[in-house]
Amino acid sequence: MTTNLPELRSARLILRSPIREDVDVRLALGRHKEIIEAYGGAFDPDAPFTRRHAEAAMRHIEEQEYAWVIDAGRFIGHVRFHSMDRRDKRAALAIGIDDPAYLGRGYGTEAIMLALAYAFSTGLHRISLRVLPSNTRAIACYSKCGFLEEGRERESAFINGRWEDDIIMGVLDREFRWRPE
Repeated sequence: MTTNLPELRSARLILRSPIREDVDVRLALGRHKEIIEAYGGAFDPDAPFTRRHAEAAMRHIEEQEYAWVIDAGRFIGHVRFHSMDRRDKRAALAIGIDDPAYLGRGYGTEAIMLALAYAFSTGLHRISLRVLPSNTRAIACYSKCGFLEEGRERESAFINGRWEDDIIMGVLDREFRWRPE
């Protein structure tokens, strides 16, 4: 489904449709505690990560209407818009960096900025997201991209035996500023 989206490029990465080789890269990356928990999941160190899991991950990206693979020379993650509402000109953003070697190096920020530039150029007015308060790296990234905290949904996620809030963040088209290199 994502084949109708344009390829988006910046200095260090490309947002593109998935390709066959992405499955092998995703399989080799496996699962990482920090990443799984940042998504709000529970990490099981004994759970295998198989080719079937990697294929399902790529299929999930392909099945989204507005989703790209993040390519920094090879697959490192994905970024997508969901809950698209064309009448109200809004959508929600989700991003995942699956390669821990690329965390904290600005690749997520760069991918989000490319995706936001595209979304706002197509007439969207508002992009929102949800993030766990414990995911401080993501919150800093989203803030850098212009997202502002708009509220909290209290104790909405049960993670590792405890309740966490969801922070609701948003950015409007008139607030977005990015000048690619």
